[in-house]
Amino acid sequence: MNRYATSLPVLVVGGGIGGLAAALALARQGYEVRVFEQAAQIGEIGAGIQLGPNAFAALDALGVGEAARRRAVYIDELVMHDALDAALVGRVPTGAAFRARFGNPYAVIHRVDVHTSLLEGAQASERVRFHTGTRIVCVEQDDDGVTVEDQSGQRWRGQALIGADGVRSVVRAQYVGDPARVTGHVVYRAVVDAHEFPDDLKWNAASLWAGPNCHLVHYPLRGGAQYNVVVTFHSRQPEEWGVTEGSREEVQSYFQDIHPRPRQLIDLPKSWKRWATADREPIAQWSFGRVTLLGDAAHPTTQYMAQGACMALEDAVTLGEALRVHGGDWGRALDLYQRSRVARTARIVLSSREMGRLYHAKGVERLVRNELWKGRSPERFYDALEWLYGWTVERCLASSA
Repeated sequence: MNRYATSLPVLVVGGGIGGLAAALALARQGYEVRVFEQAAQIGEIGAGIQLGPNAFAALDALGVGEAARRRAVYIDELVMHDALDAALVGRVPTGAAFRARFGNPYAVIHRVDVHTSLLEGAQASERVRFHTGTRIVCVEQDDDGVTVEDQSGQRWRGQALIGADGVRSVVRAQYVGDPARVTGHVVYRAVVDAHEFPDDLKWNAASLWAGPNCHLVHYPLRGGAQYNVVVTFHSRQPEEWGVTEGSREEVQSYFQDIHPRPRQLIDLPKSWKRWATADREPIAQWSFGRVTLLGDAAHPTTQYMAQGACMALEDAVTLGEALRVHGGDWGRALDLYQRSRVARTARIVLSSREMGRLYHAKGVERLVRNELWKGRSPERFYDALEWLYGWTVERCLASSA
C-alpha cells in the first residue's frame, strides 16, 4: 500500500463495464474497493459490441484479456455497403496486417461476455466487495474522504469516489448538472440465432449498410451461434432519452426503400429493444476534489464510433496508472487522469456525431460519401485509424505528467 493510502476503501458507483473495470484497476494498485450497484444483481443487458485493439490493450492491463479473448469472435474485415443499391462502399481488412500494425485484433462480442470477464476478475480479487440493490442518491466530501448516502439513508465512507454510473449518472448530475442532448436517432437492437439468419449474410465481418437517414449493422456472436442485428433511423416524432420495448411495425416503416438484401434483416428478430439515443456536450472538467467520473458518466456518446465500452476500459486503466505515478495522491492523480482523457474522449463524442451524418447521408452527400473510400488501400485506412487503435497503456498518460 502506498504512503497516501488509508484504511478507507475507494467507492465505485455503478456495476457495469466501466465500474467493474475501475474496480479491477484500483484493486491492482492495492486499494480496497466497494462497488455499489442499484440492480438486485451484478449483471449486464444489451446485445453485441465491438472491441478494437485499444480495448484489448486495456483488458490485458486489467488482467482479463485472455478471458475476453476466449469469448470474442475475430472478424476478417469491417465492411460498408450502400443500403439503397447494395454497392460496396469500403472495407477495412482486420487480419494479420491489421494485428501487426496495432498489436491486437478487432473482435465482436456480446456485451454480457465482456461484463462477465470483468466480473470474474473482480470476484477473484479479495479487494473488491459488491453492494447490490444500493442506489446512491447524494455525495459529500471533505479533505479526508467522501461520504455517500443510499436510498435507504445508509451512509458509506471512502477515501475517494469513482462515478461510473452511466449515461444517467447521479454523480455527474450533482457535480456538473448538464442536460442530455437527445439526437432524435432511434436504435433497435436484437440477437438472432444462426439457424434463423440469412445464409447470404453470414459474413465474418462487422457489416454496415448505410442508407438515407438510417443504417443497419450485423455481425456474428458467440462463435457464430448468434448474430447481432442493429438498425438505426431518424425518428419522425419527438424522442425522450430512454429504453423501451420495440415494435416490428415501426422498424419496417422506416426501411421501405432500401435494397431487399439488407431489408431482410428487419424481419428476423422476434423482439426488439428500442433505444432513443442521446449524448452530452464534452466537458473539460469531470474531477472534483476526491470525486471523478468514468465511462458514460464522463463522456456519453452515440454509437457510431463503436467505442463506448472501449473508452470506459481505457479510462479505468488510465486512472490506475495515474494513481501509480502519483503514489495515491488523489488530487494530483485525478488531475492527471482527467488531463489524459478529456481531449481523446471528446474526440470520440464529436467524431461519432460526424460518423452518424456520414452513415445517414442522402442525395448528393450520399454520392460524395460513396466516393470517399473508393480505391483506398488497407494501409491508408490503418493510418487514419492510428489515433484510435494505437492507444497503449505505456502512452496513456498526458505527456506533461
